[in-house]
Amino acid sequence: MFNLEMYSESREKNYELVKKQLQALIHDEKNQIANLSNATALLNQFLDRINWVGFYLLDTNQELVLGPFQGLPACIRIPVGKGVCGLSALKMETIRVEDVNQFPGHIACDAATQSEIVLPLLKGDQLIGVLDIDSPEKNRFDELDQQKLEEFVAILIQNL
Repeated sequence: MFNLEMYSESREKNYELVKKQLQALIHDEKNQIANLSNATALLNQFLDRINWVGFYLLDTNQELVLGPFQGLPACIRIPVGKGVCGLSALKMETIRVEDVNQFPGHIACDAATQSEIVLPLLKGDQLIGVLDIDSPEKNRFDELDQQKLEEFVAILIQNL
């Protein structure tokens, strides 16, 4: 159904296509795990130069717990406020890190990771979790990635 050759247009057009694909995958499906799993698989196929993509979900102890992901095994629990994921959860805003080695308190689950973007999953004012995407390249994520991934998350949130 999906293949990399589909993504041969401009980055903007490719992001529009992946958002349409997400909508098609999760339309009328209310199961959170199924939707998050398909979202990670879709992003893993779509995004180049990444080494991990997945979700951390807020649990009742105010910790982020590993959810559906694609990549190497990862840290299971991250306290809110710790590392890039925890800071994004605490501030409830997207955080882009050009060089994780320069980020105080970075939690290194994969030593190959050099840059990262983390987007909060917000349903109204309620934090559900975060989307974490890592890259083995410094400066991998830019403003366009942030904008389009925030739009991707907004589509996803409607079905969680």
